[in-house]
Amino acid sequence: MAATASPGAGGMDAKPRTSPKMGATVFVQPLDLVKNRMQLSGEGAKTREYKTSFHALTSILRAEGLRGIYTGLSAGLLRQATYTTTRLGIYTVLFERLTGADGTPPGFLLKALIGMTAGATGAFVGTPAEVVLIRMTADGRLPPDQRRGYKNVFNALIRIAREEGVPTLWRGCIPTMARAVVVNAAQLASYSQSKQFLLDSGYFSDNILCHFCASMISGLVTTAASMPVDIVKTRIQNMRMVDGKPEYKNGLDVLVKVVRYEGFFSLWKGFTPYYARLGPHTVLTFIFLEQMNKAYKRLFLSG
Repeated sequence: MAATASPGAGGMDAKPRTSPKMGATVFVQPLDLVKNRMQLSGEGAKTREYKTSFHALTSILRAEGLRGIYTGLSAGLLRQATYTTTRLGIYTVLFERLTGADGTPPGFLLKALIGMTAGATGAFVGTPAEVVLIRMTADGRLPPDQRRGYKNVFNALIRIAREEGVPTLWRGCIPTMARAVVVNAAQLASYSQSKQFLLDSGYFSDNILCHFCASMISGLVTTAASMPVDIVKTRIQNMRMVDGKPEYKNGLDVLVKVVRYEGFFSLWKGFTPYYARLGPHTVLTFIFLEQMNKAYKRLFLSG
C-alpha cells in the first residue's frame, strides 16, 4: 500500500476536511454515549447498570429521552474540530516535507510513523474536549445531587479550569495519545495481514470485496486492541477526588482495579458500540486508499 490507512493517516488531500467528520459526529454521538456509559457501569465493584449495549440504549432512552442520547454533542463536535484538524494538518505537513524532491512519496513504514505522530499530536490537542465529552455523557447516570450539570462544552471548559485547575483539562492525555497510536498501528498491521491472508486463501482476488472483508477484520482487531486503553482513558477523565485523593493513581491502577473488581473481560465493556463506530470508518478508509493507490498506479506507473 502506498499510504497509511488509519485515522491518524487522514487522507492524501493537502487540505484537512473537518466538516464531514463533524457531520458524522451527529450520527455517532449516541454510540459514544452508550460506550462511555458501559465503560463506567459497574465501576468500583458496583452492580453493572447495563447488561448489553441494547439494554444501555433502551435504558437511556427510557430515563432521559431522545435528547438524552445526544448529551455531550457540543463536546463531540469540538473534539472533531480540534483533534481532526490538528491530526490531518500535521499529517499533511509531515507528508509534504518527507516527500522526495522528485515527488517520490515516503515509504510505507515512514507513512505509518507519520500517521501515528499526527494521531498522537491531534489526541493531545483534543484532550480537553475529550474530557468534557466523557463527563457530559456520564452525567445522566449519576444521582441528581452528584451531577456536574455542564450546560455545554464551553461552560464545561470554563468550570473545569476554574474549579479544578487548567491541568485537569489534559487529564488522561497519555492514554488518549496512546489510544491514537494503538489504533493507527493496529489498523495498519491487521489490514495488511488480513488482506494477505484472504488473497492466499484462493477465494479472493485483489478487488473491493477483498478490501471490504480485510477492513472489517481490521476494524475488529483494532477495536479489541484499543479498548483496554480506551477504558483507562474514560475512567481517568471521569474520576473525582475522594477525600482529597484521586480515585485512580494512573492508567495501570485503572487496569488492575478493573480486572480485580469487575473481571478481566470488563476491559472490553462497550465493545459493540465502539466497533459500530470504528468498523465503518476503517472500511471506508481502506477502500478509499486502495482505490487511490490503483488510480495512482494506473495513471502514473503504467507507462
